[in-house]
Amino acid sequence: MSCYFRHMDAIFAEAGIIVTKENRKQLDEAIHHIMDVEYKNCSPTWAKIKKEVLSNTEKRKDFITRLKSEFARS
Repeated sequence: MSCYFRHMDAIFAEAGIIVTKENRKQLDEAIHHIMDVEYKNCSPTWAKIKKEVLSNTEKRKDFITRLKSEFARS
């Protein structure tokens, strides 16, 4: 699970999210939902994040906003 988490420290920090053992699954599910990729499908999720989120400042901001919202809801 969460093969891409180690690459997303800056995004989690910007979102004000501290990743813990207890919230990893919840956070992973939220990210999959945001990226519209079936849960537990790690590689396609990371590929989509790299292509769409990390390469575009506006999409990065939108992703962080959505991540905060999704994470707070769960």
